[in-house]
Amino acid sequence: MNHAVYHAPYACHPDASRGRQHNEPESKTRTPYQRDRDRILHCGAFRRLKHKTQVFVAHVGDYYRTRLTHSLEVAQIGRSIARELGLDEELTETLSLAHDLGHTAFGHAGEDALDEAMQPFGGFDHNAQTLRIVTKLEKRYIQFDGLNMTWETLEGLVKHNGPLLGKGEGIDDLPFALKEHAAVQDLQLESWPSLEAQVAALSDDIAYNNHDIDDSIRAGLITLDDLRQLPLTGDILADIDKTHGKIDEKLLRHELVREMISIMIADLVGVVRDGLNKDKVETADDVRQLGRALAVFSPEMETKHREIKSFLHARVYRHHTVNGSMSKARRIMRDLFDLYLAEPEVLPEDWRGAALAGDETMKARIICDYMAGMTDRFAMEEHRRLFDISDTMI
Repeated sequence: MNHAVYHAPYACHPDASRGRQHNEPESKTRTPYQRDRDRILHCGAFRRLKHKTQVFVAHVGDYYRTRLTHSLEVAQIGRSIARELGLDEELTETLSLAHDLGHTAFGHAGEDALDEAMQPFGGFDHNAQTLRIVTKLEKRYIQFDGLNMTWETLEGLVKHNGPLLGKGEGIDDLPFALKEHAAVQDLQLESWPSLEAQVAALSDDIAYNNHDIDDSIRAGLITLDDLRQLPLTGDILADIDKTHGKIDEKLLRHELVREMISIMIADLVGVVRDGLNKDKVETADDVRQLGRALAVFSPEMETKHREIKSFLHARVYRHHTVNGSMSKARRIMRDLFDLYLAEPEVLPEDWRGAALAGDETMKARIICDYMAGMTDRFAMEEHRRLFDISDTMI
């Protein structure tokens, strides 16, 4: 199939895809990357993101972002950047939608708790878990386990933050799922990923900072006046004041977020274009072999970006109300893991057999897979069912 949409020479062109791990006929109506995106949208792990936390536990309020709404915002930003740069929009969108599939319930607190529990058994890494989901755990096809993604999608999912193997490092230095997959497919873990993957990674940062500011103001943890003290947000708010005078705080918040996203996208696009010209990048493989990331902010924007991140860490992520719920989340995850490991008979039937069939390490990995798929709400209900002796759910 000839896919006639314009692609820059350095983009991943769907007609030049390296294919899928398991051979299957290509679609007559969709590019390989469109098909990857559709498989992500229809999979169970994507739907479960609806009830997985970003920062604020999902049951606290309906307006706060979840992993699902975050992933949709990342995809929108990613597509905007990809179009501007002549990249493959569907591949960028696929990577943006799928990048959080491997996250546990309760944000980073849940991940930290599961990683700690899994230390004797190879640890837990959410990027590696995403790979495990799309290559093994999703069971939707007769011919193969997983979603049988293209090489470019798998490469982007595992390497979007950069190479995974540095000088002197080997396969044994990788997290479990990556090590396991490296034995059957070479994703060139020592090189940089495609520009589509790099753009998806930066789109994640842009979305994360902006919606955490929005949610944190809504939650009353920070104020617009606090943001006037930071370089980027302060300049934007001053410009809005100058143009519009005193306006409703809700509208001011939305205008701030919109402007921040636009400014950060424009900065990134400018830096990428400069890098492409300076390094004479002509093909997708030139991007991979360049030895550094092309999709980065300018030094000035990176400084402002880091200041916002530091501010959010100090004022939001470490706020006592957030810390309290995250402390509870860690206990929930640890309690459940310890119980399942000691008494795998309490696992659901379709997980119990696999957990009982293997050695202790494989049993722990099966439990980890099961728990990584839990939503916040399900984890809380499961903890109550198994630990609350006054509960009538027996």
